[in-house]
Amino acid sequence: MSTADVTSGADLLPRVVRDTVHFGTIIVVGGGCYGSYYVRQLGRAAKANAAKWTALVVVDRDAHCRVATLPAEERPPGLRVEIAEWGEYFGRYLTDATQHAAETIDDAIVPSPLMPHLMAEWLLARARDRWPQRRVAVEPLASAPTVPWQRAGTDGTHYVSFAEWMCPINCIEPPRCPATKDTRSWSLPPALAQYAADERAADREVEGPYVFHCSHRTHGVGMIDVRDVIAADAAIAERAERGEAAFLVGTASHCHGALQRIVVGP
Repeated sequence: MSTADVTSGADLLPRVVRDTVHFGTIIVVGGGCYGSYYVRQLGRAAKANAAKWTALVVVDRDAHCRVATLPAEERPPGLRVEIAEWGEYFGRYLTDATQHAAETIDDAIVPSPLMPHLMAEWLLARARDRWPQRRVAVEPLASAPTVPWQRAGTDGTHYVSFAEWMCPINCIEPPRCPATKDTRSWSLPPALAQYAADERAADREVEGPYVFHCSHRTHGVGMIDVRDVIAADAAIAERAERGEAAFLVGTASHCHGALQRIVVGP
């Protein structure tokens, strides 16, 4: 018997074939330590035909950030660095996206673990531009969510987490938690939906929640969908046009999140 006739046990196992994930523009927040890691991972995804996109934009105020100085062999296709403050860039990009929803429907944002609550900041600015004569503000949550860990920030952002331990920065939040070694039985998006329902049941009116879910897409990179942010802006515009309202807005993964209660008054 020749070696060609010998088949290993591994060769008999079915191969897992995953479909290629397609995006329009992917926007990475920051071109430093985290952003350069995500860009390199996306490059690996492209080489493996696991992901394709039309453009890969990294936003950083430093023209000499790590991504800008990546060697050619580490630069994924379609990569460009946009030199701008994060808030300034998203103010332009998201506002333009509201006018071109069909063209941006497959766009996605790769958040940075250390970024401010950028999507909520844009929604707040949009509301202030829409109703300059009305009171538009971020107020503390009317009650505390039921999560193991939470903190209220000085700017009105409320941080929540199901983790009471230090998580690996590159954790993709799999069904089996790497920290507990057990099934991950929690997820913030449905937990926040229940929190908002409980608030309404207690006569503490709040609309939403409008949660931008950062979920794993490929090669350890989490993203939120731009279409969800645009939909939240449209919903706030429609509801607040009819009168005073409070909106629960969050950017969250399964385990961690940042919340704001945006109030549009008289």
